[in-house]
Amino acid sequence: MEDRGPPEYTDVNEAVGDEWESETTPYERIRHVIAHTYRPTAADAVAEAARTAPKTARKHLNALADEGFVETTTGEHGGTLYRRSSESLVVEQAADILEHVTTDELVTRIEDMREQLAEFRAEYGVDSPEALTVERTNRALVESDIAEPEIDSETMQEWKTLRRNLAFANAALSIGNAEQFVDGDRRPTDEGTPA
Repeated sequence: MEDRGPPEYTDVNEAVGDEWESETTPYERIRHVIAHTYRPTAADAVAEAARTAPKTARKHLNALADEGFVETTTGEHGGTLYRRSSESLVVEQAADILEHVTTDELVTRIEDMREQLAEFRAEYGVDSPEALTVERTNRALVESDIAEPEIDSETMQEWKTLRRNLAFANAALSIGNAEQFVDGDRRPTDEGTPA
């Protein structure tokens, strides 16, 4: 009996990449890669990740920039760098919220979040967790012998997350209200909902 050894090893990542390349267009791959690119990145790097030519990547990245999906900046050597635009992230998040929540529910949630933020402001005497950190640091520098009670990182993170969620909820409400004028009362809402 002949010993053939173990079967040839196939790189799973390469096989999945080949399948992705065969089932999608270069535009779709570029859009997918840049959708997850939050730091300015050269077209060559995007092209490599999207399995396409740099020239093709630049063409599609520039089209996506014209649409507002991509932001461009100039790199230190003068080349154009690309990343996902913050506006497209906000719109995507707002659309996701509107898909799962009516504008009436959204108004209620926004009111609840505003109340929670007011409680943080009242308790700590500042408008934001960043301002609290600065205020506490300044006070510690001036009054070095006074020990401030520590604010746990969980509370700080909760405050930051609440502010971010309120910003996204406000954006979703604005978009939801605007869509009523474009699409004609497509979403359920009260007539008296503030804009």
